[in-house]
Amino acid sequence: MSDELRQRLAIPSQRLEEINGVLLDPENRAVDDFLAVVAKYGTPEEINRKADAARELPSLLRRLKAQGSPYLSDLAWLAEQRDRQAFISESDFRRQQLDDQADSLEFADDFAVTLEISACQYFPWVLVQARQCIARDELMPGRFIRVRSMREQEADDGDILAFAAAMQIIGASYVETLDTKGTDGANIHLGGPDTITGYFGGVGQPNDYALKWLDEYLHYYTTYGITQVLNVNPGTVLLGYLLHKLGIDNEFKISVFLGNDNPYAALWTLIGAKLFSREDGTSPLIGFNWSNSVNNESMEITAQFRKELGFEEIVRFEHHITETWKHIVRQPYNRRQELIELADHVANISAKHEGGDPEIDSARDRPSDILDYFRSKEEIEAAGEMPDLLLNYLDKHEALNRTARALTQNGLSFIAARELHHR
Repeated sequence: MSDELRQRLAIPSQRLEEINGVLLDPENRAVDDFLAVVAKYGTPEEINRKADAARELPSLLRRLKAQGSPYLSDLAWLAEQRDRQAFISESDFRRQQLDDQADSLEFADDFAVTLEISACQYFPWVLVQARQCIARDELMPGRFIRVRSMREQEADDGDILAFAAAMQIIGASYVETLDTKGTDGANIHLGGPDTITGYFGGVGQPNDYALKWLDEYLHYYTTYGITQVLNVNPGTVLLGYLLHKLGIDNEFKISVFLGNDNPYAALWTLIGAKLFSREDGTSPLIGFNWSNSVNNESMEITAQFRKELGFEEIVRFEHHITETWKHIVRQPYNRRQELIELADHVANISAKHEGGDPEIDSARDRPSDILDYFRSKEEIEAAGEMPDLLLNYLDKHEALNRTARALTQNGLSFIAARELHHR
């Protein structure tokens, strides 16, 4: 009976032909509007060439020099520390945790967990973090998330360029969050970020804002070479798929705000990725941020069909280990032990640290707050709270290093900043 029912789920090839008919219809207004935005930036090949040129490290450094940016010398310092191997190596970190046992233990490298931190709002924080890592033999993240206003970081002494350069120097990936993320007044019926954090459903990109998101992405892609951005809405997820299908080498990760919290939401998303994947099987969907309510069983079930669809090495599960103390979840929230139980058999997971460990974060005079992501630098400095926010960030860094220690003590592997630690 169950096999008979299962056969009813097969999608007839005729349905695929009908979908192609809609996509290729020259009168399709939705596709026409999408192509019109892309055409403003040139052909896909021209767009990729612009992005590749903008992303080259010498180009980034030249632009910082032309701006008279104070961050140029910081980047030179960072490269110097990398070259003199000032950061602890992966093998020494393992010996630090396990003594001589580290040399004989076989680590689960096929299931290495990416160490991720969110959000690194300001380039100078990377320098503070790096100095602490050298002084204390700690690890720099392998992946950084940014939620700072794009326009603000463009106008701040070359922060956007310096951060991009720093990621290349240390060997980490990073994701930017575009300004058309739904907190810019796009939905006139909602309040500010405090309202949107309560909805978790991609409610902030109504009407033509999906196309504005696309336009903004292509601007930063061609001007700064920014490849990976956060995606918060089903419509912009589809636009990301379509853009990649045209030949543009864009990438995105799905935000926690999209509310994917069960295997069926994941299956729907990955079916879309498969439908619009290229001949080589690649998809622009490189990260899948689960909702905070997801459990290990849901990720195990999803891992099965993620592999069957050919996306195990392409689509990373990005899972919150810690969260900001205020305005996002009920505390205490710490999923580290669940990660340990999952990381020896589910591949390509990113352990995301959005807050300090609860006992540390809650004891601060000013605990971390997700709403800080939506404040301007000017407002934070006027309130005298920048030192507090830096301390919140370093608490996340400590949480990330605690996760690395826990993984190591259980014979599990991690991915930190590749150019600093993996030698």
